[in-house]
Amino acid sequence: MTNTPLSPRPLSHLAAERRRVMSAAQLRAHGVSAAEAAAHCRPGGTWQQALPGVYLLHPGPPTSEERLHAALLYADRQPQPSDAMVTGLAALALYRFSAAPPLPSLDRIDVLVPRTRRLRSTGYVRIVRAAQEMPRAVEVTGLPVAPVARALADAVARIDDAPTVRRLLTEAVRGGHCEPTAVVRELNRLRLLTRPHVVDAVDALLAEGRALAEDRLYRMVRAHGLPEPLWNVDLRLPGGPHLGGVDAYWPDQAVAVELDTRSPRHDDDATWSEYTRKREHLERLGITVVHLTPRKLRDCLEQQAVVVRTALMAAGDRAPAAYVVVLPR
Repeated sequence: MTNTPLSPRPLSHLAAERRRVMSAAQLRAHGVSAAEAAAHCRPGGTWQQALPGVYLLHPGPPTSEERLHAALLYADRQPQPSDAMVTGLAALALYRFSAAPPLPSLDRIDVLVPRTRRLRSTGYVRIVRAAQEMPRAVEVTGLPVAPVARALADAVARIDDAPTVRRLLTEAVRGGHCEPTAVVRELNRLRLLTRPHVVDAVDALLAEGRALAEDRLYRMVRAHGLPEPLWNVDLRLPGGPHLGGVDAYWPDQAVAVELDTRSPRHDDDATWSEYTRKREHLERLGITVVHLTPRKLRDCLEQQAVVVRTALMAAGDRAPAAYVVVLPR
């Protein structure tokens, strides 16, 4: 759809459009005046006004697709280009979340807009303003949709039912839609981690995410023929201090793998400092530490296997590492 002026077209052409939803500006571009549009929306008329400044070019109930297009057109009424996108439960339904209600059953469609936009919620459209920068929209069925993590946070903000929140968050991770850290980051950004039922769901989500990451790490080692490491062990100096736990350790090569499954909460800087101190201490002892993220294990498993294999092969070129005691974690 475009607002570029066109030569007037007959109304029969408008009714035949695939998307039978148009804004007042689009109708004007087609030569239809506001008075003419209003006449078609009178009782018994062939059109109806779906939302302020948005018209449905047939008299029957709108389809789910038409409701979505109408919501976006309502949010896009200003002359400048809009960043409006579908978010919340409607977005999750477009992403085919089984835990989200189907589109026809939703009483509200959430539309995310920049915080500077002067728009009010109206009808079935609920305006959600971004507190910070707008995310980059994802195109789903031709519609601009908020990324899964942001859509999920906007949905959770409206849900008080703990089991529903847990089902949505779990499906996001199990379904491969996004990583737990992305979800927690958005929940934290919307200040939702003060709600007990959200915190409980996040704890389950992080446990689920770590289990999936560990499973991918096991599969990486076996599928790519890497030597079998010692899994989930603690390292300490003989008679000395505890050095920390690692997810995999090859004692002959003094190579450790650590999964970076930090939760981006308020104490993230402190957690990262702890990670850094541990890694620097191990590397001073001659132990190579390879950090792998769940996302890298999901998206480029073979490349991560090459990284680990390279570290193992380089062991012969390094000075011998300090002797450490390996204990089950």
